[in-house]
Amino acid sequence: MRLSVSLNRHSLLAGISGLPLLVAAAPGARAAGMPQLDFKNPLVTGQVIWGGIIFLFFYLALRNWALPRVETVLKNRNERITGDLDQAHSAKVEADKAVRELKETRKTAAAESQAHLDAVLEQEKVSAAQRLAEINAKLEAEIASAEAGVAAERKRAMESLRPIASDVAETLVQRLTGKAPDRASVEAAVARVAVQPA
Repeated sequence: MRLSVSLNRHSLLAGISGLPLLVAAAPGARAAGMPQLDFKNPLVTGQVIWGGIIFLFFYLALRNWALPRVETVLKNRNERITGDLDQAHSAKVEADKAVRELKETRKTAAAESQAHLDAVLEQEKVSAAQRLAEINAKLEAEIASAEAGVAAERKRAMESLRPIASDVAETLVQRLTGKAPDRASVEAAVARVAVQPA
């Protein structure tokens, strides 16, 4: 901004210093058909003076009032843009940090949940094996008890069948031979047959 103000000063000084040269060239210019450069005419001289005053007024107004405001606006805009860029950069850094922390947290949570799942599965396997062993032991005990009960019932049944078998054998022998056999021999024979495994 200072460079433009300095450039305006130099151009104004160059224009003012070139004014006498323009006045000196005016008689030849009038002869060539340029009445606006006839400085002997009071209207032309007044127009040039008023033009210079108006130019100086606009120059001073621009330099002291408009250009500083434009400079302030540009400076504020530049500061705002720089501040916004800094905020955006810091927000991006924070967002990247948050994303990294989220990824680490997710990875840690996944590892912990996998370890917990493995521990629970292992515990369930051990518990299932224990329950299966208990069920097998209980079933074996029940089977052994049932087999013992069946054997006892069979023995009882066989004991209760001996007198009937002895009576049937005695009756059969008596019908076949016509003589009554010895009851003790019949019972001994039935006992021998009952002792033999099925």
